[in-house]
Amino acid sequence: MPQLSAEQLVQGQLDAYNAHDLEGFLTFFSDDVRLYRPPATTPILSGKAEFGHFYASERFNVPTLRAEVVKRMVAGNKVIDQELIFGLGDEPRQVMVVFEIKAGLIHSMWSFAADQEQG
Repeated sequence: MPQLSAEQLVQGQLDAYNAHDLEGFLTFFSDDVRLYRPPATTPILSGKAEFGHFYASERFNVPTLRAEVVKRMVAGNKVIDQELIFGLGDEPRQVMVVFEIKAGLIHSMWSFAADQEQG
C-alpha cells in the first residue's frame, strides 16, 4: 500500500468498516494496535489478532452496522472523528475516536462514548 496521509488511513478504515471487509479493515492497522476506552489506561484490545477477532465476532457480524462521520479534525499524526454508529441498538451511538498514526499505520485508538460511563 502506498504511503497514505493520516486522514486517508482513517477514511480507508472507515470505508472498510462500513463494507464489513475485515481483511481490508485490518490493513490500516499496525500489528501492535491498541484500543483504549478512557479513563482506563490499559488497552481493552491489544494486537491485530485480538483486534480482528473482536471486529469479526462483535461488529462485522451485525448486518446493519455502519458508521457516519459527523465531524473530523486532523492535526499531524492524529485524527479525531465524531461519529454516529448505527446497528448496535435502537438508536445510533455517538462516539469520539482519536486515531494515532505511527509508521504509516493506525497504531492507537481512544474511543469515548457520549453519555456513557467509560472504563
